[in-house]
Amino acid sequence: MPRELPNRHGLFRRLVAVVPNYLGIAWWGLASPRLERAPLVVYQAVVVRAGKVALAVRDDLRGWELPGGNARPGESAEAALVREVFEETGLDVAIERHVGDYVRSGFRPHTARVYRCRVLRGQLRPSRETPVVRWFELERIPRTLFPWYRAPLADALEATAGPRTRHEHQGLASIWAGLSIDLRMRVSGDAAGLPDRE
Repeated sequence: MPRELPNRHGLFRRLVAVVPNYLGIAWWGLASPRLERAPLVVYQAVVVRAGKVALAVRDDLRGWELPGGNARPGESAEAALVREVFEETGLDVAIERHVGDYVRSGFRPHTARVYRCRVLRGQLRPSRETPVVRWFELERIPRTLFPWYRAPLADALEATAGPRTRHEHQGLASIWAGLSIDLRMRVSGDAAGLPDRE
């Protein structure tokens, strides 16, 4: 019986942490875009090695996603991507090709510019921003991958001549999908939806 109490306490702490996270995400998605002067562009990587792809879980909204982030002032897209991937995963990567631009309207309007990358050196390691990182076989992607990463991942795995442009609207269905995955991940200690748990 005493053994169950720490698990319940840990679960309670994880669920209580949701409130400030969700308030911050709501501000980020609804209010802050109105204050920005230029449209937001994020750079993300599909890092593939030996039939596996590297995915990460962020500290704020829990769920599997592609590593990446924003450029610093004066930083090129490619330099920003390589830096962000290294900071979030410990992998030094080389860009193979531009997969596409995913222009998203609705909640947190932005463009996700996605690149396929290969590993030059390094080993996966977590960071403060991404406390969980892992390799996944391409045929066994976790069910708790956020749905807006599925099209970029599929596009990166196809042998196409040039980058694609996709327009996507992130409305209530996307918000609900994100919250649902986040709660499942928190309750399970980030184990929900993993192929080896099925």
